Amino acid sequence: MPDSTNDKNVATANPRLPHVIIVDDEAALRVSLSQWLDLSGYVVDVHADAVSALENITPDFAGVILTDVKMPKLDGIAFTKSILKIDRDIPVILMTGHGDVPMAVEAMKTGAYDFVEKPFEPTEILENLQRAIEKRKLVIENRTLRAQITRQGTLDSRLIGNSQSMRALKAEIANIAPTEVPVLVSGETGTGKELVARAIHDLSTRSDRRFVAVNCAAIPESTAESELFGHEKGAFTGAASRRVGWIEHADNGTLFLDEISSMPLALQAKLLRVIEQREVVRLGSNTPVKVNFRLICATNEDLPSAVAEKQFREDLLFRINTFELQIAPLRQRKDDLPLLFDIFAERAAENFDRPYEKPPATLWGNLLGHEWSGNVRELKNLAERYVLLTGSPDDRWARLFNTGIGNNASAPSDKAGSLAEQLRHFEQHIIRDALIRHDGNIKPVMDELDIPRRTLNEKMKKLNIRRDTLE
Repeated sequence: MPDSTNDKNVATANPRLPHVIIVDDEAALRVSLSQWLDLSGYVVDVHADAVSALENITPDFAGVILTDVKMPKLDGIAFTKSILKIDRDIPVILMTGHGDVPMAVEAMKTGAYDFVEKPFEPTEILENLQRAIEKRKLVIENRTLRAQITRQGTLDSRLIGNSQSMRALKAEIANIAPTEVPVLVSGETGTGKELVARAIHDLSTRSDRRFVAVNCAAIPESTAESELFGHEKGAFTGAASRRVGWIEHADNGTLFLDEISSMPLALQAKLLRVIEQREVVRLGSNTPVKVNFRLICATNEDLPSAVAEKQFREDLLFRINTFELQIAPLRQRKDDLPLLFDIFAERAAENFDRPYEKPPATLWGNLLGHEWSGNVRELKNLAERYVLLTGSPDDRWARLFNTGIGNNASAPSDKAGSLAEQLRHFEQHIIRDALIRHDGNIKPVMDELDIPRRTLNEKMKKLNIRRDTLE
């Protein structure tokens, strides 16, 4: 006779509740464990054998498998291997007798998440289940984002990240892109200012026209006027023919002036006239040429301070910053680090024709502990080096953080502490970060992390997290 708990099918259960599939041939254990987990806020699906359980496991299963090792028809080890063929990231926790511990350890080497030794109290398994559920939730979220990234022409395909600041940035871009107003993009070096400018262009009414990017800092001052405004034949020594400048080249399209703070003051005055009159005069000519372009500028400097220091024209600043977009540095959106690293590493593996072995989640602490002064550009470089290195994921990770990322990174490998300590650090960061984002309000944190209030309170107490000391 089937278990009564079998009526709770994970396919129709509340998707916001954590799911657990229990597989064990002992009826008493199935009943007691399922009842305990049900009272603890889990949706439970129970099976007496692994063969029937496999029929309910798909690559989009968002929960955890809790299985016995010794069972008829299909034992727990073979069952685990079958699950990992369906999806290598589904967490499998093995329940084993004392004599089967070596077998369970071997199963972990092939991909099982963890094991617990019988007999056990149900409370002993709750923490393992919670960690496994959180791991699975992160995997599912990242897959959803990667699926969005593959869609061409969307903001998610350009600007990777799901942190609060990135969501706000993408909303602002979608709002301002269809307009014609000048946009100033500000952010530290390596945050992706040109990427934002291109996204604005691609979502604008000028998307089928040119996007002309000019790095003002890379143009020599002696040739800057000719580069921007163009020249006529014979305008100066070496001007053997007429040349259309970058501004004129952007006619009917988008002109992106990167590092605009580097533009010489004399050229700033001429650029201001072009913006106001919508016409450009080539060097050596007296005839203005009408131009129609969308202007986007970018800076990694504080332009109001440059105005105060007489290094930048105030009237030009007023013209270029009708709407300002600020890109948060990577250290302020560390929620995006695992996904960004994953995407960059996958792209590098494809470009270099190398396999990509994903680092264990327990190693993410190194990413979270780094300041990322080079921002996304630095992370991309790190991901590419990881793919190019040889050895196990742990070895490569240790080499990266020993030699290539700086002294302020978290210590790798043997200096990182035990597995429990690293998991504690990671869990503490996730909860603290969620509390900070929601100004210490418990309810939205519960919803975001998908855990009951009691569990959240217990974890905050255990991890010494106090709302009145959050920064």
